[in-house]
Amino acid sequence: MRIAGLDIGTTGCKLTVFEPDGRYLDQAYQAYPVKRDSKEHEVDAQAIMDSVLLVMKEIGGKYQDIAGIGVTSFGETFVLTDEKGIPLHRAMLYTDPRGAKECQELQNQMGGKNIASITGLKPHEMYSISKLMWMKQKKPEIYTRAKHCFLIEDYVIFHLTGAAVIDYSLASRTMAFDITSLRWSEEIFKYADIDMHLMSRPVPAGSFAGNILPKIAEETGLTRTTQIVSISHDQVAAAVGAGVFGAETAVDGAGTVECVTPVYDQLPALDVMYDGNYAVVPYIIQGKYVCYAFSYTGGALIQWCVDTLAKKEKELAAEMGISANEYLEHAFKEPPTEPTGMLVLPHFAGAATPYMDTGAKGVIVGLTTGSTVSDIYKACMEGVGYEMMLNMECLEDSGIHFKMLHATGGGAKSKVWMQMKADMLNVPITALKTADAGTVGSAMLTGIAVGCFKNLEDAKEHMVEKAEVYYPRLEMHEKYAKIYKRYRKLYQAVRPLENEEECV
Repeated sequence: MRIAGLDIGTTGCKLTVFEPDGRYLDQAYQAYPVKRDSKEHEVDAQAIMDSVLLVMKEIGGKYQDIAGIGVTSFGETFVLTDEKGIPLHRAMLYTDPRGAKECQELQNQMGGKNIASITGLKPHEMYSISKLMWMKQKKPEIYTRAKHCFLIEDYVIFHLTGAAVIDYSLASRTMAFDITSLRWSEEIFKYADIDMHLMSRPVPAGSFAGNILPKIAEETGLTRTTQIVSISHDQVAAAVGAGVFGAETAVDGAGTVECVTPVYDQLPALDVMYDGNYAVVPYIIQGKYVCYAFSYTGGALIQWCVDTLAKKEKELAAEMGISANEYLEHAFKEPPTEPTGMLVLPHFAGAATPYMDTGAKGVIVGLTTGSTVSDIYKACMEGVGYEMMLNMECLEDSGIHFKMLHATGGGAKSKVWMQMKADMLNVPITALKTADAGTVGSAMLTGIAVGCFKNLEDAKEHMVEKAEVYYPRLEMHEKYAKIYKRYRKLYQAVRPLENEEECV
């Protein structure tokens, strides 16, 4: 008997298999295309489902004895389908610009803070409900035919089991879910003029959805007894996979996007969260919540620096048999004993929390003729750290008090960056061996559902492996804190210069 986690991302899905004791065994991955232009950001839901079946078939051909598969996915994106689950249109991605006018209409009717008091979310067009409003108004011929409105997790689960169920954390990404009563909000659906019965039934994370349908078993090679488990929004699954279950510890998701996920043992102060554009999301443990403090460019900024500026360094690194990142990090003292003094505003793909400003741009301040690629690389690392310092300052009054960060993702492999973050945030950081915490978290909850693990702590003991702990150095924290005072003024100083109308 084995367990598996299915992680459905924006551009691809992966199915990871583990032994019953939590040891990694194998993985299959399948990509699918995303269409983005100035007016529409879409993905073909049927292509996602086809890819899911391909990875299940690849794994099923090797391991027929998989007891359970947990399903987690990215959020907000939805698709309307007929009664059989056949998509009626291409799924609208969370970044799709459509729905902004409808979101404002909903705010005008209900009030932004009222919506936030129900959903834990400051109104934004990225969430599903405003795009559903757009669909009904602009494409009524599709809306009137619809029998289901699925996000991606419940869309896949429906096709695998025939059950229309969605976990609480993903349901909350619609901006139409009551995070305290854990039900769809009748008030929001009424004001939005959307049929609430289109939505899947909300269930707790880790709930058994059903056994795979006979036709799925036949197509994939898995047995009909394979259980499908409804897991969560991918960020929640990553928090589980990082072994973070209480307020004492938070997650540092050091991936393409930099995301710090603190846990609250009770509902946080929603006015503080509203002011900082922070989402409050139901966690896997009843009564607990998480929020996402993030920058769109974490590892993505580091990769930009390498790909754009470090072409020669990449060649030299290849000759030495090491990565360009290692080469650049060797160029300065390890760990750093002085900040660069440069300021990098990491808004190269827009600003996330606390600004949520998609029009913001990246900035590098403090370049001289003596600045090297390695200096800029280090300053980019610092920029991501300063942005997280800003987020932690904004969240101070919300009730966070974590004393440790658990770091996952590719960035957790960088000793230099981990030490730098520990110094900047002034908290110890434990780098985990698992880069892909989302699939681990999915498998942990699946293992509990099928009886491999007794509870979360048992699953954590088997599946969460620590690599190294980085402790903050007080003298370095003081140096970074001094520069941070300059950094926190940077966005307001340069943002008007990026908007031609504001400069006239």
